[in-house]
Amino acid sequence: MLEHVDPKALNANFFSLLDDRWGILTVHDKDKENPNPMTVSWGGAGILWGEPVVTVYVRPQRYTRHLIDAEQYFSLSFLPGDKDPIATLCGSKSGRDMDKVKECGLTVLNDEKAPYFAQSELTLICRKLYEQDMDGQFFVDKDVDARQYPTKDYHRMYIGKVESVLLRK
Repeated sequence: MLEHVDPKALNANFFSLLDDRWGILTVHDKDKENPNPMTVSWGGAGILWGEPVVTVYVRPQRYTRHLIDAEQYFSLSFLPGDKDPIATLCGSKSGRDMDKVKECGLTVLNDEKAPYFAQSELTLICRKLYEQDMDGQFFVDKDVDARQYPTKDYHRMYIGKVESVLLRK
C-alpha cells in the first residue's frame, strides 16, 4: 500500500534510483483517459526556490513532450527492480504507437492531478514550476554536447514542485 509521506522524510538515494532503477515519468494524454509513461534516467531532486523539487528532461521527439507541455502536473514513479522490463519498454517504445500501460500490465491510480501506478514503490506528484530548452551554446564542456547531442535534439528541462510523495510501506 502506498502512503503519503513528507518529502523531507524520504531516505532515497536519487542517484541510484535514476541510474540503477530508472524513473517512470507519467502524464495524462489530451483526453485524460490514457496516461503515457516514459522512462527517465536523467534528473535530480533537491530544494529550489524554497521548495522540494525534481528536475526531469525530455527530448523533443518523444511523444511525452507535447503531453507534459500541455499539463500542469506529472508524476515520477520508481518501480521495484533494477531496470526491469517495464522501464525498458516505457523507454524504448512510443505512446504514439501503443498503449504502454496495457502492454506492461500496469494499474493506473490517480490523485486528481497526475496518474501513477499501483506497482510503484515511490511516486512523486509534481506541479510544473519551470521549463526550458537546453541550448548547445551554454555547454562549458563541449565534449558533453558533442557526445550527447550529435543531432542537436536538446532536451527540455522541467522543474516540478513535489506536492505529494507516496511510499510503499
